[in-house]
Amino acid sequence: MRFSNHLIGLVNFLTFLLSIVILGGGIWLSSRANNTDCLKFLQWPLIVIGASIMVISLAGFAGACYRNTFLLWLYLFVMFFIIVALIGFIIFAYAVTDKGGGRPVTNKGYLEYYLSDYSGWLRDRVVDNQYWADISSCIRDSKVCPKMGRSFNGVPETSAMFSMRKLSPIQSGCCKPPTDCGYVYVNETEWDTSGGMIGTDADCTRWSNDQQQLCYQCDSCKAGVLGSLKRSWRKVSVINIVVLIFLVIFYVIGCAAFRNNKRMDNDEPYGEARMTKARPSRIHM
Repeated sequence: MRFSNHLIGLVNFLTFLLSIVILGGGIWLSSRANNTDCLKFLQWPLIVIGASIMVISLAGFAGACYRNTFLLWLYLFVMFFIIVALIGFIIFAYAVTDKGGGRPVTNKGYLEYYLSDYSGWLRDRVVDNQYWADISSCIRDSKVCPKMGRSFNGVPETSAMFSMRKLSPIQSGCCKPPTDCGYVYVNETEWDTSGGMIGTDADCTRWSNDQQQLCYQCDSCKAGVLGSLKRSWRKVSVINIVVLIFLVIFYVIGCAAFRNNKRMDNDEPYGEARMTKARPSRIHM
């Protein structure tokens, strides 16, 4: 009968330890003197998530281990809404990442990404100037473009080698100009624009060899971010489905622990009454 209580207590103890790590990471990011816009963008979600998991875990742990029916009820109440929210997020993630993808380029190993291929809620958020300022700052701070450089036996990568590379959506959209611009390859993040056959793509005029600018303001960069988000959200959705299955299992076990607590609470007065009746009365002389 107590197995469900012990299991729920153990699970919540482990999630409590996890919440300490998450909360500590958020506090660490907020305390850094040289905080970048990207780190500031991440710190508050980490703090909120960590604090929420900590409170829920403590309620579940105390409710299960100390047979506190109210705390266990509160834990199950919050868990129910978490499960519903997770189901909603899984459906939402698949809905907003339904459209878009990279287009193949003739004689190239990488794909090109176009903003016009995407639509809906996620696209509107990415192209919004306020959101894009934070996103582009994150891309710049991550140094994904400077890290593209390769060499073979001390020899820099050639144009032919580069054209056959499998680039990530952000590398393709943000770190190089669109192929239609016709710019001449110098290295991974530098292109000769003097003899380029500038195409109709507006991103051709937005490209800059300035390593702090590159194509961070290009539509292709925004499309690359959308392409990367689509991949990431699909992977996260698969993980969320697995997490959802475990949450449902733990919720059922928690319900069993809750019923066990209520049954024991209801049985205590009855058991005490039986023990009182069973005691032999003293004979008074």
